[in-house]
Amino acid sequence: MIPTEPAAEHRAVAGIFGDRVRGVPADAWEAPTPVAQWRARDVVRHLVEWFPPFLAAGAGLHLPAGPSVDADPVAAWEHHAAAVQAVLDAPEHAAAAFAHPRLPELPLPTAISRFYTADVFLHTWDLARATGQDDALDADRCREMYEGMEPLQEVLRRSGQYGPRVPVAEDAGWPDRLVGFIGRDPGWRP
Repeated sequence: MIPTEPAAEHRAVAGIFGDRVRGVPADAWEAPTPVAQWRARDVVRHLVEWFPPFLAAGAGLHLPAGPSVDADPVAAWEHHAAAVQAVLDAPEHAAAAFAHPRLPELPLPTAISRFYTADVFLHTWDLARATGQDDALDADRCREMYEGMEPLQEVLRRSGQYGPRVPVAEDAGWPDRLVGFIGRDPGWRP
């Protein structure tokens, strides 16, 4: 089970994603993914590139630049994940506020958990499925996320961050339900 305290949660989720990043065969970085138009490298690029400006806008914190995803996706991920973990581990950030112009104010660790760590968790499936690795997701975490997101379905779809819901069998497990909810076909294969 994945911990719920934001620093421990990120350590676990980023660690699993990092295992998948390190497990990508050298010739598979251009493999197609369940996200239309993305290659395996783009999954890492997305996570490394969208979060730093979001963090800067909401908390005034600037993550140190790291290696290029094009040159070395493994090093880029490891550098980025360590920088985010350092923010979460810093005692002075435990009570800091996150005040993004388009969101309600939240404690910084909560904002990182809700918006960023959740994204890492979801994209773990994309990268693993694209590169033929273990794509199992924690079922309890999937259920929690699904039940939290389902009532916000219309808002989430309007944001453009999720594709149309993909129907799954009524008796599907929580990972398939969540993957279908965010617009992925649980049966997708490269």
